[in-house]
Amino acid sequence: MFKGRSLIIATKHEKEKVIAPLLEEALGVCCFVKDDFDTDTLGTFTGEIERKLDPIATARKKCLLAMKLANCDLGIASEGSFGSHPSLFFVNADDEFLIFIDKKNNLEIVARELSLETNFNGKEIKTENDLLAFAELVKFPSHGLIIRASKEDTSHIIKGITKTSQLKETFQKMIKSYDSIYVETDMRAMYNPTRMSVIETTTKKLVTKINSCCPQCNAPGFDVTDVKKGLECDLCGSPTNSTLSFIYSCKKCDFKKEELYPHQKTSEDPMYCDYCNP
Repeated sequence: MFKGRSLIIATKHEKEKVIAPLLEEALGVCCFVKDDFDTDTLGTFTGEIERKLDPIATARKKCLLAMKLANCDLGIASEGSFGSHPSLFFVNADDEFLIFIDKKNNLEIVARELSLETNFNGKEIKTENDLLAFAELVKFPSHGLIIRASKEDTSHIIKGITKTSQLKETFQKMIKSYDSIYVETDMRAMYNPTRMSVIETTTKKLVTKINSCCPQCNAPGFDVTDVKKGLECDLCGSPTNSTLSFIYSCKKCDFKKEELYPHQKTSEDPMYCDYCNP
């Protein structure tokens, strides 16, 4: 279905370095990028351009725009978000989405990776010593930094700082005009190896999804779309909130399949039972 076809990667931040090798090996596609495609028009991490759509919708629009520009019917795009983990509120997370679109076969497949592996951080700084301490904390210089006048300022931003001399020079210039400056991690993929690694993991998930085919129509992307709770308590037999089964479904033909005991457990420990351990 994909072998020998051209696939555009919608990026200006060098994500093709981790995405292309995996897709080319697994699917036999020929990946390329368009240097004149500006993904920043759909939003920037530093706020000069606000992202107006949710991450999946943004990735979809990014992918379709790149495909149209390149006159290509096969494409992939990535979109990341950074902030508090949805359930571990005091821990930062990287939430990455990848979308794969095949117009020829009317396919859209999405993969997601929610990772705690991120250096996402920012701080108001008044002294060079505090600046260097922050830089060390967030893995500088292997990971880039951004300096601006304040957290909300979008008028004076210096991005892609990867050298100590450049960091010090930028700080000294800006601190003359402001009482303090705001330093933050540069989350663009080419300046953030930790994020690039998460994108690679997401791509591997996507490849697994693409290679999972529907038993009925053989369309790619046969994947878990629902989770059923109700695994029985080992002591009393009551249903618990633990996973009983996964529901797989096909977007192409709507075929569904239930997989019981996906975690290789046929019963649950009574400590997780609301009846035995209320």
